[in-house]
Amino acid sequence: MGYEVTASTIHHVSMEDRRSLMVSGVEGVDVFDDTHIVLTTIQGVLTITGEGLRIEKLALDGGDLKVEGKIDTLCYEDSVDRSARGFLSRLFG
Repeated sequence: MGYEVTASTIHHVSMEDRRSLMVSGVEGVDVFDDTHIVLTTIQGVLTITGEGLRIEKLALDGGDLKVEGKIDTLCYEDSVDRSARGFLSRLFG
């Protein structure tokens, strides 16, 4: 028997020139404004900070997110509080 890897079990982060960020394995968007975004991913909570941040693509069914803007930091937290899920994840999840 083989183990099949699906899109929901893989987490990738790819950034180009600190202006474009692609993230897979996203389960929800908890906080979003033009200076920070807080995501729940399969690897924990990911906080993105910067200036002029905007979500260009959000596909929770595939777990994909694309962010554009000036990206300053990416920070992970290991613990994920499932009861504190954001509005968008409750709406689309």
